[in-house]
Amino acid sequence: MSKPTERRGSILDIAFEPTTVADGVHLVATQGNGVVIETGDGLVLVDAGAGGELTDRMIADVRGISDAPVRAIIYSHGHIGYNAGVPQWQAHAAERGDPMPWLVAQANARQRFDRYRRTFGMQLLLNSWQFQKATRESLVQGLSFVDPTHVFETALMLEDPDRPVEVFAAPSETDDCVGLWLPRQEILYGGPAVINGFPNVGTPLRSQRRTQRWVDTLDAMIARKARILIPEFGPAVVGADAVRHRLQTTADALRWLIDEVTERMNRGLNDVEILHDLPDPGERFAHEHLKSNYGSPDYVVRDLFREQSGWWTSRNPTDLHPAAPDAAATAILAAVDPARVIAAARAHAESGEHQLALHVIDLLAMAPGNDPLLAEARELKAACCDALSRQTAPFVSRSLYRGSARLLRAGKRGWSEAPDGLDALD
Repeated sequence: MSKPTERRGSILDIAFEPTTVADGVHLVATQGNGVVIETGDGLVLVDAGAGGELTDRMIADVRGISDAPVRAIIYSHGHIGYNAGVPQWQAHAAERGDPMPWLVAQANARQRFDRYRRTFGMQLLLNSWQFQKATRESLVQGLSFVDPTHVFETALMLEDPDRPVEVFAAPSETDDCVGLWLPRQEILYGGPAVINGFPNVGTPLRSQRRTQRWVDTLDAMIARKARILIPEFGPAVVGADAVRHRLQTTADALRWLIDEVTERMNRGLNDVEILHDLPDPGERFAHEHLKSNYGSPDYVVRDLFREQSGWWTSRNPTDLHPAAPDAAATAILAAVDPARVIAAARAHAESGEHQLALHVIDLLAMAPGNDPLLAEARELKAACCDALSRQTAPFVSRSLYRGSARLLRAGKRGWSEAPDGLDALD
């Protein structure tokens, strides 16, 4: 199978040479696994790549497999980057004199693209924090969307006498995720519902992912009894037993979290209390494909709580109608001895208790002003963020800790003081 080579230490940045999974079914590198399916009427592709050089490479890789026209490009889901390369594929078809490929997506993708266009500035800011090694140019390029030409609600069949392809709704990471089913070869493409890590539910910067919906999608995939499973990231899974194990263990891990979180919500625990009250999951998470390299059980807990609750997740009345942040921070500063706060926070940090140090130092670090003691507090907070970035497994958390340290060292207390994102600090 494919031999991935990690580019930037992230699950999202995997490159590999084109690989044949089965007769007429191949993988090429896009932002994840780009699938190439040979049919009598042309090639069916999953995703068009992130644009620029990455899509140029994808086009070259596909042309190394087949010279047939591209019949359809399937959008695996509507997140940025996965199909920013569509215009290059369209130009490629025009240069060859081929018909324009269908652009196929689940119907909710159109609403997602509209939302991203309306909130372009916010999306750019979120992505600059989450993907800190990406350039601003590439992030802007990723937010360029070409609307699908063909949408479906539940399923769409691309007929072919030898290799029919069913594209079906597989809501999971987003409500517009798709899966593919090749019935003649019993091959399943799981899309974003199946990644090479813990399911990406509830990441800190994104909208809710609906854990039970993800489980339902996995259960529906299990029922197809596939012989080969192609995940969105990582090598294909071969063998009916291996496929079932991969899908079942993932669904079971999510089901366990649903049950345990629900039981504690019913007892009145808030999300943070639940995080620290969960029992040991035992062997449920002890699988290579359930590593917390991008998603995390902690994220799932937070997402499950938000699904059943309003925005008042802390259950602390102080947070119900809070004062303006600067006013609150100034009042706290006036009530404490800054030197003692710094000393206490530093003692926690020196003992390796960096999270406790953050709780203490925020008594000072969030206050407005440039007093030397406040600057010292912010530097200590930045150092704790650096330490936590090295100790934390999920990619997004690491990024946010690193970005927060950069922000603090640039003399900024929060995102509103750096409206152009981290690029403005370089």
